[in-house]
Amino acid sequence: MFDNFDKNTIQHRNNVQIVGEGSKTLMLAHGFGCDQNMWRFLTPYLEDNYQVILFDYVGCGKSDFNAFNKSRYSSLEGYAQDILDICQAFELKDIIFVGHSVSSIIGMLASLKKPTYFAKLAMVCPSPCFLNLPPDYLGGFEKDDLVELINLMDKNYIGWANFLAPLVMGQKNDAELIEELESSFCSTDPNFAKPFAKATFFSDYRKELNEVTHPSLIIQSTDDSLASVDIGHYMQNEMPAAELAIIEAHGHCLHMTKPQEVMECLKDFI
Repeated sequence: MFDNFDKNTIQHRNNVQIVGEGSKTLMLAHGFGCDQNMWRFLTPYLEDNYQVILFDYVGCGKSDFNAFNKSRYSSLEGYAQDILDICQAFELKDIIFVGHSVSSIIGMLASLKKPTYFAKLAMVCPSPCFLNLPPDYLGGFEKDDLVELINLMDKNYIGWANFLAPLVMGQKNDAELIEELESSFCSTDPNFAKPFAKATFFSDYRKELNEVTHPSLIIQSTDDSLASVDIGHYMQNEMPAAELAIIEAHGHCLHMTKPQEVMECLKDFI
């Protein structure tokens, strides 16, 4: 199935949805444990002026779970191939890619492999590496703590979701949004979530940053437990054509908690 780029096949596999109209095409890519529905706060600002491509990675949302291959999806490159498959099947080019969290890096990997599909990259709360690797880099987490977090998925999956959701969404944000994210985590099959979690939290793509030639926008939150403002500055310094926008906010999901502010950043960038 991975070599079949028929539009209908890929549309079913990745639950591809297209909304809006416009001369420019934006592709929105969700983060770990989420699906395309998380973009619903931002899409109303986009669909009047742009064609917007929404999708679910295999193993997430309403994708075709039968297409899941543990070997492929044990690394972020496997998720990047989902993006490239969609671009090929739908004959996309010069897209403005908008990725949340780990999808920022997934989109970066896709753009390095097939640059002509992309015009610009926008990264919402990105991090190239979540690990603390002193003395040169502090990603925010010790390896032992992340190993314990992954092990909790096996021991107590509900407890893992209960712990992670407020950390990601930000405890000062709307309780309903925290509950929604927790529900999204819980509804994702652990057989799919665990490989994605390991690929997300233990990867290190810092050295790829300076290979990115597309104009890039990094949008960071002032108070984000997963990706600090310092990481935003680090990425901006490492990427040849990057600009940094900082939004006064709590949490890691700016596209849900501050969609209007994110849209203002995107509008200027586009």
